[in-house]
Amino acid sequence: MKDYPAVDVRAAVTDRLLVALDDFAPVAIEEYDQGLRVFFATTEARNAALETISSHFEARALDVSDQDWARRSQESQPPVVVGRIAIVPPPGESAGAGSVPRLSGLDPLVIFIAPSMGFGTGHHATTRLCLAALQGLDLSARTVLDIGTGSGVLAIAAVRLGAARAMGVDVDPDALQSARENLALNPDVGHVTFEQSDVSAADLPAADIVTANLTGTLLVRSATRLRAATRPGGSLILSGLMTSERDDVCRAFDPAHVVWERHEDEWVGLAMKNP
Repeated sequence: MKDYPAVDVRAAVTDRLLVALDDFAPVAIEEYDQGLRVFFATTEARNAALETISSHFEARALDVSDQDWARRSQESQPPVVVGRIAIVPPPGESAGAGSVPRLSGLDPLVIFIAPSMGFGTGHHATTRLCLAALQGLDLSARTVLDIGTGSGVLAIAAVRLGAARAMGVDVDPDALQSARENLALNPDVGHVTFEQSDVSAADLPAADIVTANLTGTLLVRSATRLRAATRPGGSLILSGLMTSERDDVCRAFDPAHVVWERHEDEWVGLAMKNP
């Protein structure tokens, strides 16, 4: 079981703090009453982030096992419901795992995702924004490319919502293993694949709909590649950006234009139409 380098920060969650952390590509953030715990892919990234923020915020380094995070997550976090999508831990993982929330007037589209600190389970606002945006599009017979797939939840959700097929790509082999394990937990979901790829270097396959839950900085840097991967008339779903980054991201993706937008706390989700 992998240990993840982390930083505990005793401070209010502000745009200033999140922007400072963004340069070091945090893989997950847990918020507490006293501040937040930020996880990183490498010890080097954690140490660099700590050095940068420690002059302005009270912070300390620690290492957290993925198994411990998963256990605490299962004990404290309820299933995630976004529109018709319900994301729940697999049956048998914990006392409430596998239970399906009731939705008024609708049968939920259930996705089983095993809790893992390193890869999104749907609890983060940016994942919820992407799930909401997906449900605002007609996915019938469409192909979907999920950039930075993490747990694979968006690719799996796209097919559950009617997409013909979906591919998730990620630079992290641990993420791909997590995504494939989660796909196996949903045997009724077919036509989903996961491949290793670096959005900043590799050519991306073309798709009707491209989802990218990254960071504002990475979205701006990768805008040309992401637009090139989106077929003419297709859609881009973007999140991971903060309110303060919204205009810069929109300019980077011009002439694609916003057709859907939603904010949750300091986070922004966008759906854009590619000309």
